Amino acid sequence: MAIEQPKYEVAYTDGDVEYRQYEPYLVAETEVTDAGDFDAAGNEGFRRLFRYITGRNDGGSDIAMTAPVTQDKKGANIAMTAPVAQDPSADGWRIAFMLPSEFTMDVAPRPTDKRIYIRQVPGKLVATLRFSGRWTTRNYERYKAELAQSLQASGVSAVSEPMVARYDPPYTPPFLRRNEITVQVNQWPAA
Repeated sequence: MAIEQPKYEVAYTDGDVEYRQYEPYLVAETEVTDAGDFDAAGNEGFRRLFRYITGRNDGGSDIAMTAPVTQDKKGANIAMTAPVAQDPSADGWRIAFMLPSEFTMDVAPRPTDKRIYIRQVPGKLVATLRFSGRWTTRNYERYKAELAQSLQASGVSAVSEPMVARYDPPYTPPFLRRNEITVQVNQWPAA
């Protein structure tokens, strides 16, 4: 069964890094500020959002699962001149599910949990590094650093905090999982 994903075009490929132009899409998003670490925040946020798509919304309706589930730092800013690696802070994490494209801001089911909100993600250019394996802090930090090094070597500046995207259910064997680290950029490398 095909799971809907955000629409994008690959604009440029530089080694293992894809530069993608994404179309706008809606997300259901929650912020987790009281978790001890990246892993705990991801688990808590996922549970909240899963309850929303399985009926804890104003219509009591089930919402089709989409991919990926994303997680990024809440309230973090980075320098515009170079990729910056940052550790989790007291600001916490944002976790989001893409809503199916049939929904607009006007017709998306409203969450009954006040910690969940619906938000429009604008179209954007991102640099993406794909990896397999477990959803751990260690993998997040490893691939975030690898993407930052690639951007720096290519002379490309990040304009957002890195985000991890998880495409597969937790029962998928780790070596088969599709995970990505993405960061918004203003350009792809010069040819």
